[in-house]
Amino acid sequence: MAKAKVTEKIRETAMVDLAYDQLKSSGEPMLYRDILNTIAKQKGFTKDDVERYIAQLYTEINIDGRFVCVGRSLWGLKHWYPIETSTDSAIVANVKDDYDADLDDDDLFGSDDDFTDEIDELESSNDFDDDDDHEDDDSNEFAGEDADEEEDEDEDY
Repeated sequence: MAKAKVTEKIRETAMVDLAYDQLKSSGEPMLYRDILNTIAKQKGFTKDDVERYIAQLYTEINIDGRFVCVGRSLWGLKHWYPIETSTDSAIVANVKDDYDADLDDDDLFGSDDDFTDEIDELESSNDFDDDDDHEDDDSNEFAGEDADEEEDEDEDY
């Protein structure tokens, strides 16, 4: 009977509150997928249930002031971090590195020269200023029809 009450209590407890309790008891940041998997086991979710609630739980954790993202998909509790380090820049300084520090911006995003070269190549391959494809007669084709319609209307009155 005690097990049924615990199950009922867990079933009625919000997922975000279970996530808080889980992080509080672990005492260290956890990956989101591990948080979700533990909650899914506690609540007895099926695979379809997990897929249905994955975004909901993430959104709730993201907007709940008790949580803070401390790495890529790594969540902790805000009260673990001193108030003076609770700003974004201070938290980022404590975030676990999940990228190669030897890479610079040019390695990740390419240099500005590459972008300029691509623009030059596009401009040379397409002549956007060439209006020879359009004849002047075609551009005024409808103006003549409108003038004829106006003359017909004048004759009716």
